[in-house]
Amino acid sequence: MQMQDAALEKHLQDDATAAREASLHPVTDMVSAPHGAGLPLLRQAITEEFAGRIAVVSSFGAESALLLALVAEIDPATPIIFLETERHFPETLAYRQELANLLGLTGIRDIYPDPDEAAAQDPDAELWYFDADACCALRKVRPLEKALSGFDAWISGRKRHQASTRAALPFREVEGKFTKFNPLADWGAADIEAEMTRRQLPRHPLVAKGYPSIGCAPCTQPVAPGADPRSGRWRGRAKTECGIHRPTG
Repeated sequence: MQMQDAALEKHLQDDATAAREASLHPVTDMVSAPHGAGLPLLRQAITEEFAGRIAVVSSFGAESALLLALVAEIDPATPIIFLETERHFPETLAYRQELANLLGLTGIRDIYPDPDEAAAQDPDAELWYFDADACCALRKVRPLEKALSGFDAWISGRKRHQASTRAALPFREVEGKFTKFNPLADWGAADIEAEMTRRQLPRHPLVAKGYPSIGCAPCTQPVAPGADPRSGRWRGRAKTECGIHRPTG
């Protein structure tokens, strides 16, 4: 019985190792691909130009797994800022943990809104309904500003295909004192899907339910096939971004 238990444990460990290795391919494998122009910048930023002074900001959303896999193979201890707005879908929180375990990410930092500000400005948890901009400022913008105070640069997973406001997104930009990198800016949805399949990366569970862009639960709805991926965010409002990014096109 002990031999059988040991064999079973080894089999499970081998499966876990194989899954992790399948998700991690050298970044250089993709540099020659049609949509790999921003990838050399990613490695250079993490290991050379901003070594120790750069963080990834990730929503652990619909397309987050690919960027996180690329970062993990460069340095799995890279700081990863996750804005824990306290309004996420349960599926997002579960997916965050799944990717952390699969990719061996050890630098994830859960950033919460200031509790005193939240109690004063959103005591009934309905601010998102009455003033979405104020809610985003409370739960995303100001917490991120504090979280980034010790860094000089950060990495975003934004892509040009995601919305008209991102159509002119550069690989590298400067916002205030920060240098921001968008290494996957020129990747389309089909490119992302193909590479995630190649790496055997798990999908966010809500993607299969019609959510191509996933934010906080109260402000995110499914969209029709072929529609603007971000059209389910703040539907019925003029708002298109949460405020941590400025429009680029």
